[in-house]
Amino acid sequence: MQQMLLDLIWTYRYMALFGLLALGIIGLPIPDETLMTFVGSLTAYGHMSFFSSVAVSFAGSMSGMLISYWIGRRVGKPFLDRFGRWFGLTQARLVKGERWFLKHGVWAITFGYFVPGVRHLTCYLAGMSGIRFLKYLIFAGSGALVWCFTFVTLGRIIGRNWETVVQLIHVYLGRGLAIAIAVFLLGLIVFLRIRRKRRNSVT
Repeated sequence: MQQMLLDLIWTYRYMALFGLLALGIIGLPIPDETLMTFVGSLTAYGHMSFFSSVAVSFAGSMSGMLISYWIGRRVGKPFLDRFGRWFGLTQARLVKGERWFLKHGVWAITFGYFVPGVRHLTCYLAGMSGIRFLKYLIFAGSGALVWCFTFVTLGRIIGRNWETVVQLIHVYLGRGLAIAIAVFLLGLIVFLRIRRKRRNSVT
């Protein structure tokens, strides 16, 4: 299955990348990180453009997330209960996703990309929870951009060793990467608030 998807990327390049990532976010069993890392390795040898690959990955991911968001908003939980298993969204994964979403709120949308078994659900749950579209777009877009840039860049750096590194990430670093990004963003927020207070005190 994986080799067939990689062959599609090799043959149809950006068109296949866009479509596969959109379908992967909706919930089909597509190894999203593997595809993006493979694409990143292709950019290292000039077969694809790095910035175009990031842009297309982002567009495909957001397309999938927008479709899932509107399904969750219009149809809601009955749809997932009835048809979710067709997309690999089992009852156990639904419970896991709901707990993650309740615990982290809208930040679950941003960091859910990096947590296996969660990113496919957060967009549906966001729609079901009634989060305003613009707010959803901001949190989903920021997470998608970081996610796509991270794995395409990783593939570009590791080149021919992309497959081995992706396997290690899935086994050991899935949650660690999400935590690292969360800490970075939290630090950035604190820094911006401190700088704003200093500016206000000066004026």
